Amino acid sequence: MPQAWVGTSGWVYAGWREHLYADAPVRRWLEIASRTFDALEINGSFYTQIKPETYARWARETPDGFRFALKGHRFVTHYKRLRDAGDSIARLRDQASPLGEKLAAVVWQLPARFELDLARLDDFLGALGCWAGARHALELRHRSWFVPAVADRLREARVAVCLSDAPDFPMWREVTADLVYVRLHGHTRKYASQYSAAHLARWADDTRRWLAEGRDVHVYFDNDGEGHAVHDALMLRAMLDGSPAPARPRAVRSGRPVSGSSRASPWRPRSASSRAPASSAHRRTART
Repeated sequence: MPQAWVGTSGWVYAGWREHLYADAPVRRWLEIASRTFDALEINGSFYTQIKPETYARWARETPDGFRFALKGHRFVTHYKRLRDAGDSIARLRDQASPLGEKLAAVVWQLPARFELDLARLDDFLGALGCWAGARHALELRHRSWFVPAVADRLREARVAVCLSDAPDFPMWREVTADLVYVRLHGHTRKYASQYSAAHLARWADDTRRWLAEGRDVHVYFDNDGEGHAVHDALMLRAMLDGSPAPARPRAVRSGRPVSGSSRASPWRPRSASSRAPASSAHRRTART
């Protein structure tokens, strides 16, 4: 049965103490987030090499039925620009293998100034053959890629177009696989603005239509700057489930269980430094 997965892009954000984590120690943030959302996008893999031991720990810390999406390393997309990428793809495949069945999809984000190059696309799609066990999506940020020749190649390779919503790059609403991958970066202010109920309702309608077509759907909110990603992901999930709209999550430091979702397991808030240590799950410098 096709299924919809809704979550956030990353989970290690110190500002989310107010919205989700309260005084829980940083080491428990994945536990909390994975019991609040269906899935999470690992974006640290775009910036750095994550050890297999880390992926194995993340797999252990998350519940059965939970899923991860993985962001492909920028060496493939931004440095090599899709050319001669086979070895790098195989390296990421091997590193992430401890996630097992919890790895649901891999998204590859192209640079905003990288224009159409069909030869490089063919080279990349051929290289993806070494990772046939994973489902892949390609985030195209330059309009020159939005042509039938690209759509045909992606359909043949069963690679999805990543539908990306942001104020400063275009979105291609092309569906090329039995996977639909959506990244919502903030409609009016990238990485910051909250989605309106009407806007979320339209995404919910789209998701239902894709599910009816037999496609799995992944939706990740990347508007983390002010904590809106937490609320928006929970709101979209409630719309899809037909549940009452959740109150805007706000963690309370009161010694009582605090959660951003009724689906989350409660925990006892504990004192911890508000400064989060460096983590491979945390977005590094440039926002992408």
